[in-house]
Amino acid sequence: MGNPFVHVELMSTDTEKTKAFYGKLFDWNLEDMPMPAGPYTMINVGSGTGGGIMHNPISGAPSSWVPYVGVDDVQAATEKAKQLGAKVMKEITEIPNRGSFSIITDPTGSMLGLWQSKT
Repeated sequence: MGNPFVHVELMSTDTEKTKAFYGKLFDWNLEDMPMPAGPYTMINVGSGTGGGIMHNPISGAPSSWVPYVGVDDVQAATEKAKQLGAKVMKEITEIPNRGSFSIITDPTGSMLGLWQSKT
């Protein structure tokens, strides 16, 4: 299948409370790691799509899950999304040694991440 979901991220207003809840609810391995934008927790699920937990960078926004879709060219995909009526919530950002992403909202307001692996 083209453009699979590759990562799911929880942008939380209280990361410690979030980690405590999901760490007890599911059999997930939560691994804290430093990132340029601040603390980040990887969600390792074994098989299947993993994810992460971070402090919500959107001021005043509630906690929310954001899925990421894999793309071959994040610049082209972001531009195409804009042409189709999307708004860019987070401009293309590089994660060193991993890849680049942007976050858009579709014409109905739903957030979606676009992810290009560095591989």
